Amino acid sequence: SIYEMFGNECCLSTGEVIKVIGFKINKLIASICENNEVSQFSAKVELPLNFPGLYQVVADKTPYVSIEEITRKVFIGPTRFGHPCFYSPEDIKLVNLTIKHGEQIIFNSVEEVNGTMAVNCGVVRNNQSHSFTLPLSQEGKFYECEDDQIYTLKEIAEWKIPKCRNRIVKLSNTLRMWNSSNPLPENFDGCLILTPVYEVQAVMKFRKDIVHILSDLDVEVKDITDCYDISSFLQPLSLEDVFERTSKEFPMVAEIMDGPSGNQKPYNLLYTGKEIIIYKKYQATRVLASEIRSDSPKRHFLIPISYKGKFKRRPREFPTAYDLEIARSEKEQLHVVATKAFDSPHKELFSVSVGDQFLVQQRQTSEVLYEGRRKVIDALACEQILSDTYKKVLLPMYMEGGFVEVIHDKKQYQLSEICKEFRLPFNVKVSVRDLSVEEDVLAAVPGLQFEEEITDSYLLISSTSSPVESWEIPVYRLNMSIHLLSKDVQMVVPPATKTTVEEISEQQYYMMRRYENQALHPPPRPPKKPT
Repeated sequence: SIYEMFGNECCLSTGEVIKVIGFKINKLIASICENNEVSQFSAKVELPLNFPGLYQVVADKTPYVSIEEITRKVFIGPTRFGHPCFYSPEDIKLVNLTIKHGEQIIFNSVEEVNGTMAVNCGVVRNNQSHSFTLPLSQEGKFYECEDDQIYTLKEIAEWKIPKCRNRIVKLSNTLRMWNSSNPLPENFDGCLILTPVYEVQAVMKFRKDIVHILSDLDVEVKDITDCYDISSFLQPLSLEDVFERTSKEFPMVAEIMDGPSGNQKPYNLLYTGKEIIIYKKYQATRVLASEIRSDSPKRHFLIPISYKGKFKRRPREFPTAYDLEIARSEKEQLHVVATKAFDSPHKELFSVSVGDQFLVQQRQTSEVLYEGRRKVIDALACEQILSDTYKKVLLPMYMEGGFVEVIHDKKQYQLSEICKEFRLPFNVKVSVRDLSVEEDVLAAVPGLQFEEEITDSYLLISSTSSPVESWEIPVYRLNMSIHLLSKDVQMVVPPATKTTVEEISEQQYYMMRRYENQALHPPPRPPKKPT
């Protein structure tokens, strides 16, 4: 049988031995959903996994009948997506714990306990986590819990579609316009039923790449696993697989089986068949930055702290007085100009005109007369700058106005200095480009907002043929497969590391903002006008 694979002909001869290493959703067939059923007026449309938007998963109403069925059909793994939640309509009595009906059970991992396969689970009660195991033989009805997270289609395909089931999703947010014609109805914001179309991932005896075979290919096969030495095949590893290895196993030599797409360096150097040295795994800090512009789409970047360019400050904009309170610091006084007028309903608080200038002081309370009664509200103490003097005024914290920062600081800063001395978000522009790289992508951007520092997982690699420099490659954003070679590493100490600014897609940006720094709670909403 001869078929075309990504534009190349691939031949499956009679008697060819293939080792299946996995199944992967290749695309999704979507139908518009009404009342959890396919709409009779809906035509099926094909959605690629990179179709834009963020989606909420609708809990499956069909129960699972045992823990074994859940482990067979649902993805349970070490990543943040691999912890599905279920509940039982009946109490589950264990030796030291009773799981109440309707209580959310978190499935963390599958492991062997005293010779029996079981799922390591947890419940949260009064902010306390309680761990326990459920054997695969445990029977009953188990229903999916509601999921309030949002996902891309790719994440849903990889983690949130159980085997042998469809998935209903609700469109939560459209990120950007689709480049080609949109297959969904205009302004669609309803639910879709997603039916996966799979591809088989396999390795063949005399090929060093991973073969992707569509599941509807008309080929007859026979299972010979029990009578064949499968150790003679290559063992593909993802970057996540490599990162999970112990630090003692590094450095290692590997050959790329499936290279990443993209022209950005160093990804364009990581082609199929290339041999690389993987020196170590580690966590590294990046600054998440976005282009400052009024129209969309904005460009987004991950900037290493070692970036050698310099920045000058750019004015920040503040929509409310509450934002001024958040932005003020002890290091320097915040000087702003009002861009929007505000009439205060209380004589004790100041009315603002366009062009008024203020030095922000501190938060305090103020007593105001409201409908004949005295009320205490939060206010922001400022000094209004007049032609020859300063006037102390109070701005209501709930004031929805508009302010632009006045910059007096002409100093040029390294990125590390900004992270150390100022609170993010922080607006800048490149004043001196990074001369250590051929092309500094940040230099052409008129303005940047540094949004937050994040920590991400990286592998340090170099080429075996010319190890003159090493690169950091992200573990969770680079789709690449390798297999290890039984070769000694000639250079145990890595050459000089070339850290690069990474431009990320809009979807990757939203995923970063959603999941990074989850321990940090957002600031409280600004106070409301007294009622």
